[in-house]
This record gives sequence, structure tokens and C-alpha cells, in this order.
Amino acid sequence: MLADARRTEIVSAVTRERVVRVSDLADLLGVSLVTVRRDIEALNDAGLVQKIHGGAKVPGAAGTHEPGFELKSTQGTAEKQAIAREAVKLVSDGMAIGLSAGTTTWALAKELVGKKNLTVVTNSMRIADVFASPRSQVAVILTGGERTPSDALVGPIATASMRQLHLDVLFLGVHGVDGVAGFTTPNLLESEMNRALIGAARTVVVLADHSKWGTVGISTIAALEEVDEVISDELLGTEARRTLRERVGTLRLVSVPGQ
Repeated sequence: MLADARRTEIVSAVTRERVVRVSDLADLLGVSLVTVRRDIEALNDAGLVQKIHGGAKVPGAAGTHEPGFELKSTQGTAEKQAIAREAVKLVSDGMAIGLSAGTTTWALAKELVGKKNLTVVTNSMRIADVFASPRSQVAVILTGGERTPSDALVGPIATASMRQLHLDVLFLGVHGVDGVAGFTTPNLLESEMNRALIGAARTVVVLADHSKWGTVGISTIAALEEVDEVISDELLGTEARRTLRERVGTLRLVSVPGQ
């Protein structure tokens, strides 16, 4: 196979899977590891893929870039709604649950409005506003703290508020998921707050659509092994599925209308 054809195949594989290993590409193309590494170098220099240790990934935004809530709420809405409808099945009346700040957890909050005798602890004013509906019977505990671009409340006041609380389930939204970096965020203070939420929870469920795989923020919230379950959608790539099934307690994949 000529170099141009190989590199086209590599870009297609990275676009499809978001992260691919050198060894898998070598098997796919029927060439040596050295040849694949050389191709990845060339594609990295051209900006078509991003070279990482042992493979390549979709070129990502800087690790500290954090889009605002309004922009994120318009992206991947079908996936987020499907994930939220699956996540709500894990919630029973009478539970105390945590919802971290984020647009997928915000979608879940809208699914929870009709629940009875439910207590929600959150560091998101957007999520707290969902339960301000007159028909909501959900009790809300909103942490204090400073506000981030994603409308999370963070900082020492926010983390201190979690020390005496105990959650049945935490639903955690993340900026990125990676086999090496784990679950990440571009905001250092938000990472600290999310770790405090994890520390208060008996069960941790990450809500992350397929686009989060291969994205790495500057700060790790948790290793893959530290969460009990991940709910994603069926566009999640083969490599991502294999990694998560090996290292996370449970992986749930939901179908999305139109996919």
C-alpha cells in the first residue's frame, strides 16, 4: 500500500475511533510498527491527527480550554438526552444523589423533575434552577463557591460543603475520557470539586457521549478504575469500548435516534 493510501486509512481510523494504537494500525494496514509510526509523525506534522504515546488521536483543543455552558448545551443534544434517559433508570424515590455541573447532567436533571422524595446535591446553578419548577418535589442542596465558565461552583467553600454529606449515587459529567489520563477536566478547581463529590458517593456513574473519548483536559478527576459505571452512546469506538469494559465496572451504551 502506498504512503498516501496508508495515511488516508489512518486518518479514517482515527476519525472513527478517536484514539487508535500503533499495533492495531499495523495489523489493519499489514505494515510494520516503524512504518505506522512514520506515517503518524507525518500526519501529526500536517495537523490531521495528534500523536500520543503508543498511537494517535483526533486533534483536540488545548487542555485548559473550557467552552461555556451555552455552547456546550447545543452540542450532541440527542446523545445527551439518550444518556440521561438511561441514567434516570438508576434513580429511585428516596435517594440522595449528586449531579456534577455539566450539560449531560443538566439533561438528567430535567428527567428527574417528576421524582418524589428525592434529594439532589449539586454544584450547578443551572441544575438547581431545573428543580425550581412548581411541579418538582425534589429537595435541592446547592453548594456555595466561585463560578466557572461551565457554570460550576468550585473552590474551598464548595469542597468543604461535601465533607459531611453522603450520596447514594453520583452522576458525573466530564470534559474528556482517556485510557491513560482517565476522566479529565480543563479546570483545576472543578477537578478538585468533582473529587470531593466522588468521595461522598457510594456509587459513581460517569455520563459521557462518544465525543469525549480521546479528549484530555489538564486535570484528572479520577482514573478509569475509580468509577463504577459509564453510560455512553453506540457511536463509541471499538478501542474505547474495549478499554472501558476492561477497566470500568460496567459500560452501558445507548442507541440514539437517527444514528
